[in-house]
Amino acid sequence: MDRIREELEKLGKNNQLRSIPNIESKSDGKIMIDGIEYINFASNDYLGISTKTELRDEFLSNYSKNLLLSSASARLLTGSSTEYNELEKTVAGIIGKEAALIFNTGYQANMGVVSALINKGDVIFSDKLNHASIIDGMQLSRGKYFRYKHLDYENLEKLLKENRADYKRALIISESVFSMDGDVADIDRLIELKNKYNCILMVDEAHAFCSHGNSLAGICYGKDVDIITATFGKAVGSFGAFCASNKEIITYLINKARSFIFSTSIPPLNIAWSNWLLTEQKNYIQEQKNKLEHLTKAVHASLRLRGIETLSKTHIIPIVIGSNEDTVKVSEKLRSLGYYIPAIRPPTVPEGSSRLRISLTADCKLEDFENILDSIQK
Repeated sequence: MDRIREELEKLGKNNQLRSIPNIESKSDGKIMIDGIEYINFASNDYLGISTKTELRDEFLSNYSKNLLLSSASARLLTGSSTEYNELEKTVAGIIGKEAALIFNTGYQANMGVVSALINKGDVIFSDKLNHASIIDGMQLSRGKYFRYKHLDYENLEKLLKENRADYKRALIISESVFSMDGDVADIDRLIELKNKYNCILMVDEAHAFCSHGNSLAGICYGKDVDIITATFGKAVGSFGAFCASNKEIITYLINKARSFIFSTSIPPLNIAWSNWLLTEQKNYIQEQKNKLEHLTKAVHASLRLRGIETLSKTHIIPIVIGSNEDTVKVSEKLRSLGYYIPAIRPPTVPEGSSRLRISLTADCKLEDFENILDSIQK
């Protein structure tokens, strides 16, 4: 207990102690915390779907009566249903792969896929800024892993040249849109390297699926990417995640991915909601995506006019401040002005790069974003 107390005290001194906000309600672009309403620039609900009551009411009026609120089991026992099969077919079609497998969360998907595919004698080459779920999957696997410098494909090739021949199966992993910087991987370069060095390529499209790229699939559609993971809990405004690949890899994961095998599956009601959105509301999703893309272009134009440089090319806009203390202060000041943008601190981001992660959604307004920049610059 003393050690726990000491570590909590250390987190407090370093301005890294976290607490769960008392969120009372959410509406289109707004969030209510402790009785105060804020404009929400922290949501991953990129298309604003989760708060659209008209969509929810239409779905429930037509689909809720015969759908269970619990699956009560893992899918390999009695926790599967027709709804799962239909959603997996829908996802495979959108992504352009032979098959797909539903996982409970994006975290479980990445962790399960990586730890299942890589064993003793195998190797992983991972972008240094990949999500914690990928890092944990690497650590759970019995293979060796190397982390190449962020988006540095010369460094990746150097590691491949020096190490690939020493191992059997090799996996290259990258996010497509990176969750904290909003920058984008060079998928064509990754494909070139995976073919040159006989590797499997896995890309996490969590922050691009239905929100960034030329199609709803993300940025990898039609490209030679072996494994794609993504989530329904962001742009789709639902719950759960998936892995899409060829039938052989999906069958392998059904038999080897522990986070799939040993988890009670998502209730059929949630699965049907995701499928309904991606099929019967596909045009609505596309319209919201177009709205988000228009806003994103306007925001980046505003940044350029102000002379503010950012690596972001997407709807995720990082404002890197540096120290934990200063970032918390700026976040609190913005909150006093009515904007909810929590401070992002280590270990979520590297030491010395604490930031405000401004997350654009289809419900955000350009004038609010510019007001935020005005306040920060003052």
